[in-house]
Amino acid sequence: MRAFDDFAGAIDAVIASIQYGIPMARIELMDALAMRAVNAFSRLDYAEKPTLFLEFHGTHAGVKEQAEAMAELCQEFGGSDFAWATQEEDRQALWQARHDAAYAAKALRPGMEFLATDICVPISKLADCIEATQADVAESGLIAPLLGHVGDGNFHLVIAVDRHSEQELETLAAFNQRLIERALAAGGTCTGEHGIGTGKRAYMEAEHGEGWAVMRAIKAALDPLGIMNPGKLV
Repeated sequence: MRAFDDFAGAIDAVIASIQYGIPMARIELMDALAMRAVNAFSRLDYAEKPTLFLEFHGTHAGVKEQAEAMAELCQEFGGSDFAWATQEEDRQALWQARHDAAYAAKALRPGMEFLATDICVPISKLADCIEATQADVAESGLIAPLLGHVGDGNFHLVIAVDRHSEQELETLAAFNQRLIERALAAGGTCTGEHGIGTGKRAYMEAEHGEGWAVMRAIKAALDPLGIMNPGKLV
C-alpha cells in the first residue's frame, strides 16, 4: 500500500511498473474521500490521500523483489507511507480498506441510495480524466468516492443520491452524461466493468460509430422476432 499527494504520481507509478514489467496480481486506487470514508467506517488510520493497493504473487523471494522494486518506483513518483505484508492475516488487514470501500461510501450519507458507475480510458489519459472528474464532482456538490482497477484504466464512482429529490436526480444525470462523454473523448469506453444495461444504451452509437449499426443488423438477422434476450439491441 502506498499513498500519494496527487493522482498523477500514483498513475505514473502504475504506468512505470507496467513498462518495467513488474508482475502484479492487483492494482487498486482509492481517492482521499474514499480513504476518509473507510477510516471512519472501519476505524482505520490511513493517510487520507490518493492510495494504491498492490498485490504480488509468486515465491517469497520473488514477491519481496517485486514489492521492493515497486516501492522504489512509487517513491520516485512521490509515494509515501509504504506498508506491505506477507502473512495472510496481515495482508487481509491492509486490504480491509479496499474491501470495505462500498459500505464505507454508503455510510457517508446514511439513508440515501447509491449509483455505482464506471468508465475506462487509456491508462495514459487516466490521471487527467480522474482529476477532471473530481473537479466535476466538487462543482456539482455530489458525494462520490472514487475507486479504481487502475492497471487497466478503469475507475468507479459510488454516488450518494436522494431519490426523492428531483434536483439531485437531474444533477446526477447531467454529471453521469459528462463522465461518459469525458471517457469517450479520451478514447475510452462508457463502462469498463459494470456493463451497458439500459442506462448507457444511448451512448453506444457515439462510442462505436458505424459499428453499432452493424451489430444491430446482426442481432435483427439472427433474431427477427426479438425473442432472444427481449428488449436488447445487440
